[in-house]
Amino acid sequence: MADEEKKGAKIGEFKGNPVISLPVGGSDRYPFTFGLSKAKAILEYIDDIRKFVEEHDSKKEESNG
Repeated sequence: MADEEKKGAKIGEFKGNPVISLPVGGSDRYPFTFGLSKAKAILEYIDDIRKFVEEHDSKKEESNG
């Protein structure tokens, strides 16, 4: 998806609370949706999340190559 234009996030509301929906795998069919509390947790742990993706995504690529 690096060559394709990234689809934008959508801001909405669920039971009166703000949520954000992110397309997964370049598709809007099954978005990843979360609210403010989870968004704050993601920001707090963004470095750990990046490290997790780097470690596990590289293993996936190695097994495919």
